[in-house]
Amino acid sequence: GAGLKAPMEEIAKEFTREYGTGVQYTYAGSGVLITQMNLTKKGDVFITGSTVEYSSAMDKGLVGPYQLVAYHVPVIAVQKGNPKNITSVQDFSRPGLKIALGDINATAIGKAGAKIFRKLNITDAVERNVVTRTPTINELTVFMNTGQIDATILTLDQVNNETMEAIPIPNGVNEVLIIPIGVTTFSENQDSARKFADFVASDEGKAIFVKHGFPKYPDPAYADVKP
Repeated sequence: GAGLKAPMEEIAKEFTREYGTGVQYTYAGSGVLITQMNLTKKGDVFITGSTVEYSSAMDKGLVGPYQLVAYHVPVIAVQKGNPKNITSVQDFSRPGLKIALGDINATAIGKAGAKIFRKLNITDAVERNVVTRTPTINELTVFMNTGQIDATILTLDQVNNETMEAIPIPNGVNEVLIIPIGVTTFSENQDSARKFADFVASDEGKAIFVKHGFPKYPDPAYADVKP
């Protein structure tokens, strides 16, 4: 998943240093990656933004069992100083705001946002304020960093404290995601692929995720979140 680039780049360097095996990534929205895997049957390991996307790949026979690594915690991201005085997800339905969101079919954060809006029965009102939907979470971060939008839903790890502020979403409303990793069913390097997946899900791998702003799995604060 594109939103995992920062920790995964560091993990690749550490894995190569420790095991001597190189790692090559393809980054994209989860939906795009699943389509690519289905068409090309290329790739050894799949790591995505949530177990929802992973289960979709599993249903298609593309991947085997997963290990859980860390949490994607959605938050409201607003411009520095919060000039629009946005305090809750309900405010996304307020007329006159410019909102960007992740694509529902392509991104884990897009699906999470859609579920949150449905819980609050504000889907149609929010949609009237949506100026763009992006194929990965990274573009949402760019829109916020450049001041082109008033607010979005990002994950905690994507918040740039120099350009934006994060507002927590209450647990009863939020859709916290768990990041899974597993080996593809068509991998021609099963042993190395399993070794890499194990490394990512190890204490060492999880520590790198924590360094980049992700709570590691498991975390008592998200004990109610199920894969």
